[in-house]
Amino acid sequence: MKIGIIGAGIGGMAIAVRASLQGHDVEVYEANDFPGGKLSEFRTKGYRFDAGPSLFTMPQYVDELFRLAGENPSDYFSYEKLSTVCNYFWEDGTALSAYADTDKFEEELLEKLLIPKGVLKDMLADSRTKYELTGRIFLEQPIHKLKPWFSKEVGKAMLKLYKLDIFKSMHQLNQKKLKHPKLIQFFDRFATYNGSDPYRASGILNIIPHFEHHFGAFFPKGGMINITNALHHLAVRNGVKFHFNKKVEKIRVEQGKAKGIICDGENIDFGAVISNMDVLPTYKKLLPNEKHPERILKAERSSSALIFYWGIKQSFPQLDLHNIFFSDFYKEEFDAIKSGSIHHDPTVYVNISSKLNLTDAPEGCENWFTMINVPHNSGQNWDKLIPEARNNILKKLSRILGVNIEELIETEEILDPRRIQLRTSSHGGALYGTASNSRNAAFARHANFSRNIKGLYFCGGSVHPGGGIPLCLLSAKITADELSEF
Repeated sequence: MKIGIIGAGIGGMAIAVRASLQGHDVEVYEANDFPGGKLSEFRTKGYRFDAGPSLFTMPQYVDELFRLAGENPSDYFSYEKLSTVCNYFWEDGTALSAYADTDKFEEELLEKLLIPKGVLKDMLADSRTKYELTGRIFLEQPIHKLKPWFSKEVGKAMLKLYKLDIFKSMHQLNQKKLKHPKLIQFFDRFATYNGSDPYRASGILNIIPHFEHHFGAFFPKGGMINITNALHHLAVRNGVKFHFNKKVEKIRVEQGKAKGIICDGENIDFGAVISNMDVLPTYKKLLPNEKHPERILKAERSSSALIFYWGIKQSFPQLDLHNIFFSDFYKEEFDAIKSGSIHHDPTVYVNISSKLNLTDAPEGCENWFTMINVPHNSGQNWDKLIPEARNNILKKLSRILGVNIEELIETEEILDPRRIQLRTSSHGGALYGTASNSRNAAFARHANFSRNIKGLYFCGGSVHPGGGIPLCLLSAKITADELSEF
């Protein structure tokens, strides 16, 4: 069967590989002149920057695609496990390294925060329990169909529903179990991994630390862009045809069935169509005359990001690949995002890929991917908000690091929610599609198939099971399973 895929993001490339291996003739249409969607790169004045996602977990989902194709992943794609997952900094001078080795991390917590051994392991054990009870159900199954709900896994999870903490917020749960404000803040931060608010998101999201502190955090050799490059080349080797600079104008539907697309005014026939585009503009722009799932499309959108890409003409030995500079006003920061604004003291994330990929910056310099969480675009005055945020970020980093950061910047590029929307068609620049701030968040996401249009499928961060590299890859797997039943 001839399959048309809209969008060459991570999910789009992964479903292209899977569909091709199922024996289909696959073509991918991408509006940009490059693959990867948000996971792209750019270079300027001797610096290289990964433009999008900077955290890599669950690499086995990438490896799986190579093995399905009969290839050895390490022949084309390699990565290293991080010994330090992230460094954390507070205004009072506290600096904490989250080591991958749990025993070593507990030593660090004892020394820096006087937190007794066992506290961290108990929290991580709780995270593991949540994953083992719900991971296969919510992350690997088509939860919008009845069949998965009659499995043994669901029965087991229902018997231990009390362990999932569905009816408490992440913050309530962490506050009750941890007591220490800095460790509470550390665990609350995992809500931001899918663009959510720890003061509103369900405690079941405490599953997220398990991905980072059990499976581990990794760095691809050559940078995050090599995830994109590896999947693109894998797809091409398996017969997938990519069309770049091709913006799809409409999905053609006839008698309740997806029959193809319209691109550059041309009708192109397909036996099935898969959208890797954000589900909201897929309906609004590509399916304007079809019935829309209004409840899903009106659901709260996730947060977005404001990113400053800075070439820094100095090296900072106290910093690592991943670094977090926490706000002293954490709840107020999320309240501001909820209200559509940016707090004056935001939590700042600094990713420095040149720590591991030395050629990403000139000698003695560093490439800083400097990001704060911000609301998605809903008409704010970004031309006013961005310089204010920039000033607050520079003041914060300068205070904590004890040096005037602005004087060290020799090149700067900026990515804001408006540009994210323009480049990736993510509605409002929301990084993860629908937010996960409610107990039924998993069900607020669109299914990987259309209930009303036969032969129409969806994959990627805006649909089930969610955003981020691992979930986009799982989304492609679920979609491929649905496609095999068509």
